[in-house]
Amino acid sequence: MKTLSTIWGTVNPPPGVSGYGGDISGLRLFVNVLVNTVIVFAGVFTFINFIIAGYSFLSAGGKPEKIANAWSKIWLSMVGLLITAGAFVLAGILGLLLFGDAAALVRLRYFTPP
Repeated sequence: MKTLSTIWGTVNPPPGVSGYGGDISGLRLFVNVLVNTVIVFAGVFTFINFIIAGYSFLSAGGKPEKIANAWSKIWLSMVGLLITAGAFVLAGILGLLLFGDAAALVRLRYFTPP
């Protein structure tokens, strides 16, 4: 683990930070974890929203207001899914521009304590 000496004294990194390294590759690993976490949560949220919208559509009972509300939820879920897929594309482009590897930010990595 790398320590940092400043005018205030020696600073030890908190536990878990050592897995990210101390150079630019550490930033890449941190952004990788952040991007993957956001994408997974967005995908799970979209899936749950699809299920709720489908249930609303099936239980609308022919009422136009409820059907319109269900279609609105389905449409917004599809837009959310497109945004989530676009995040993969954007992460690939940024990874290619910043690190020379399109998969640099979207590789799945799990960090465990050392």
